[in-house]
Amino acid sequence: MSILTRRKFNSIAAAAFAAGLTRSLWARTVPVDPTGRKFYIALVSDTHIIDNFYVKGSENGAEDNESILHSAERLAIARDMINSLTPAIDKVFVLGDYFHNYPSTDYDFYFKNTTRIDNAKAITDRFKMPVHLVFGNHDYAVKTVDRSMSHRLFKAKFNADPYSVVDHKGVRFVLGNNFLGSTQDRTAADFNPGIGSLGEPQLQWLEAQFAERKPTYFFTHYPLLAIQPTEVKEFGLHSLLQKYKDTVQLVVTGHVHKWIDYQHAYGPQHYIMAATRYDQNATMLLEIDSQTGGYRWLNKELVEWSTHYAKPYQQS
Repeated sequence: MSILTRRKFNSIAAAAFAAGLTRSLWARTVPVDPTGRKFYIALVSDTHIIDNFYVKGSENGAEDNESILHSAERLAIARDMINSLTPAIDKVFVLGDYFHNYPSTDYDFYFKNTTRIDNAKAITDRFKMPVHLVFGNHDYAVKTVDRSMSHRLFKAKFNADPYSVVDHKGVRFVLGNNFLGSTQDRTAADFNPGIGSLGEPQLQWLEAQFAERKPTYFFTHYPLLAIQPTEVKEFGLHSLLQKYKDTVQLVVTGHVHKWIDYQHAYGPQHYIMAATRYDQNATMLLEIDSQTGGYRWLNKELVEWSTHYAKPYQQS
């Protein structure tokens, strides 16, 4: 039986208090919309869920080693806060690094054991709204695990594809995958896991999504700075975003674990969001107008830029 220590009690009490303040401010910030044209989404990133096979102390430094042990707890707190909001959130998007690395290179291992993959799903299954997944670098292991195995696992465990589109109330959400190009192929001459690339088939698919000119939100894991600008002649993600900057309302990525505002350096507004692994308050709550496709970031003023952290809602 787990013992509820004073520290754990204080942590739970503080999280409950913060969630109460969030609900209070949400009720004031988000008035009832009689037109029905507004809807709400939430974003979280870099959740890094682990399991009993995880080797403690294997991260880079004290902060990383400490944070990973609380990743499940912090995601659950973020989930419960999101679930509590009225008007309700319609959809949740997880922007990669859903779980933290692979404890085995054997596909069958994940069906004979309860792993971090199952732990991640158990937490997100308790969201009240649909959850959509983006692949992160820790959801692959491109140096040791074939990408096709990762895709099989995501399909079998989460019914998630490597990249996808979600159309909701006239607005399009594109979930890109920056691990399908040659820089993420260990047999390729330009293999470099630190540089993202999409591959020509996905780039062609992506342009087809943008070309329909629906108001579009683009989510992927690596920040645009770390994605290969051009992959096929003059064709690449950067040029597509410039070409369709009036269609793409917003680009949001993760990976860096800190809040960074790239403004319009790549065409559309581009934010990097922080990680719930470090802070349960690291969420983005967006109000979207289904007629214009525009958005309002409702908890932006709480972000502590260039850090892992955001403040919880406070009473005004």
